[in-house]
This record gives sequence, structure tokens and C-alpha cells, in this order.
Amino acid sequence: MNEVKSAVRVLEVLELLTQWEKPLSLKEVVDELGYPKSSTHNLLATLVSRGYAVRDETDRYQLNSAFREGPGWICGPEARLSEMALPVMRELRDRCGETIMLGVLNGEGRLKTLERCSGTQPVRYESPLGSCLPSYCTAMGRALLAARDDAQIDNYLSRERIVQYTRHTLVDREQIKAHILKARREGYAVSDQEIDIGGSGVAAPVLNGKGETVAALNIAAISSRFSENREALIAEVKHNAGLLSSRLGWH
Repeated sequence: MNEVKSAVRVLEVLELLTQWEKPLSLKEVVDELGYPKSSTHNLLATLVSRGYAVRDETDRYQLNSAFREGPGWICGPEARLSEMALPVMRELRDRCGETIMLGVLNGEGRLKTLERCSGTQPVRYESPLGSCLPSYCTAMGRALLAARDDAQIDNYLSRERIVQYTRHTLVDREQIKAHILKARREGYAVSDQEIDIGGSGVAAPVLNGKGETVAALNIAAISSRFSENREALIAEVKHNAGLLSSRLGWH
């Protein structure tokens, strides 16, 4: 069998990143595969630029979590989105100290968290990566549903099983729709202890170059800090969602 040397090297780098849970340094990849340092660096840089791998603040590499958590390699566009979003998310996390998340809707209209930058606060609120959550009671879900037309929102709400997760969860479909339409008008959505008691979040839509909503950026905090800093967190998430949108080509 004739193999293309460059293709084999790309696949072997991907296979190595898949096998290791922890991020690897350039030296570790070179030691594992025995490739020249310069060409290995170029391979890793290419994988990062195309969204298949990510490089962290310590210059270590790992497989993009969209491929680990998602349904295989069909996640390419989501991986590219994640790669563009992570620098913005990290800067926002470092500035506000809260957990930052990026999410999209799946084919059923439910929320899938693509990326998460855990907050630096000793007590923080987080949500698991990859899990599909109901959109009707989450900040990211509402921000994403707000980009759909009224008929699509009605269709989602008619299909979704409405569960009261906490005493704060809205369960009346008309009230839920009103909150989604409010998010459309105001450019952000809030979920205040509707999934978990003590956890709150605010999200804003992320647009691509065509002006289409492709994701939502979210700041998640424990509810006491969210109440204290509500207006500042709203301003931060809207500003940074706009910054990410501009990086995706929206002006």
C-alpha cells in the first residue's frame, strides 16, 4: 500500500492527541513520534488553525473538545468555532473571574455546550461539556432560540418536555416564549436559578459573517455574585459576543 508521508504524519499527530487526555508540549509530541521539531511545530500549528487542535496558555496542545465530546469528525465547523472563541473566552474569564461557556443548538433545538473556561473564583458555577440541556430555561438556549422565527420557536416549545427543575423554572409556554422574544429585542438572555438553585447565567448571540446566529456566549456565576454584578456581566457578555462575531466576519 502506498501511503502519503505528509498525510500519515497528520493522522499520527491526531491519533496521539486523541490518546492523551492531558495537553502535550511540542517536545513531548516530538519525543513520542520522532518527527523533526520544525515540521512537528508546523503540523500542530496547521491543526490549530483549522480547529482540530487547541493550544493553551502554556503552549501545550490537545485535541479540540468538540471532537472528544461531539459525534465524531462531522463537528468540523464547530471545532473551528471553538478555536476562534477560546482566546476571547479566556480573556473574559480572566477579567471577570466567572465561568465562560460557548453553546449551540442541536438538531432537536436543545443546547449543547461546546467549550468551557472554568472560573477563577473559589466557588464557581459550571455546566458539563457536550451534554444536551433544555433550551427553554437556559440563558444560551434562549439567546439561540431568539434568532429563530416565531413558528420555529412555537414548534420547539410544542415538542420539548417542559420540566420544573427548580421553583424558579418557567413552565408556562407563553411566558417562556415571552422571555425568548425579550432576548431577541434586548440582545441577551438571562437564566436565574432555573436549572440549579444558586446558579445564574447571561448569554448573548454570536453571529457569523452573514449575520446568522451560530452560537451563544455565556457567563455563569453563583447567583449571589450574579445579582451583585448583573449589569456589568450583561455588558461584558454582549461586548465579547460582539468581539467574537467580528472575528467570524460580522461587521
